[in-house]
Amino acid sequence: MCAQENRSKTRSMAYVALCIAIMAVSAWVTVPIGPVPVTLQMFAFTFAIVILRPSECLAATAGYLLLGAVGLPLFSGMQGGLAKLMGPTGGFLWGYIFGVAAATALLAAVRKSGLAPQQKGEGSGVGAFLRNFGWEILAGVVFTAIAYVCGTFQFTVVMNASVAEALAACVLPFVLIDFGKIVAAVLAADAVRAVIRR
Repeated sequence: MCAQENRSKTRSMAYVALCIAIMAVSAWVTVPIGPVPVTLQMFAFTFAIVILRPSECLAATAGYLLLGAVGLPLFSGMQGGLAKLMGPTGGFLWGYIFGVAAATALLAAVRKSGLAPQQKGEGSGVGAFLRNFGWEILAGVVFTAIAYVCGTFQFTVVMNASVAEALAACVLPFVLIDFGKIVAAVLAADAVRAVIRR
């Protein structure tokens, strides 16, 4: 039993480390279109929310932010350090931890209640598809919305901008793009989860 528990902990740590790496690589894929660049981070975090257990996802998010805060180049533009967290777009970064907490809590609650399958393959047909993908997409939307709120708040403070200006710069150009990332992340995560049987 002890050996089995050790293997489970080792696998869990490996999943967390792998997701931190995916989060970092997703931030390096950057298309600058204004003060807030387009990255693949919404994809990476939604992927982690779906595929990891809540505690694992929180650990991966905290680990990513801490490693970036101490200076490792894990944030967009291959940057790191506290200055990035305190800058105009830093609210999106620290907002990830709140978004992940809310999204994973939502998924855990609906899976525990039976509203969504806990394992890939539970149930079949259109109903199961809608329950599984629908709730996971909603979790990604909740995560993204909270990141938007935190990012918009910090942008208004640091840049002395109005809420309307912040939304125009930080949110509106990204809504459709980020929703596409959420859908792609859910599809990718469910495909991976079916293979590793989490």
